Amino acid sequence: MKSLGIVRKVDELGRIVLPIEVRRRLELEAKDGVEIFVEKDRVILKKYEPCCIFCGDAEDVVYFKDKRVCRNCLESIREGRSE
Repeated sequence: MKSLGIVRKVDELGRIVLPIEVRRRLELEAKDGVEIFVEKDRVILKKYEPCCIFCGDAEDVVYFKDKRVCRNCLESIREGRSE
């Protein structure tokens, strides 16, 4: 993990502002989702990309009964395969 040498303070509501350099690197636009992970003493931010609930693939994802499923897994469900 490479440090950018940027420090931001947490405000009274627990918010931080992501510097423009970080937003550009992650291709984050206003209103984009960000996933938050905690690993030991680290907070990890990742641009949120909806993915298939079965295989984790983010390509060609559709909604099936309010769940994100890729077309490959959806086809497997239709055919009764459990790959």
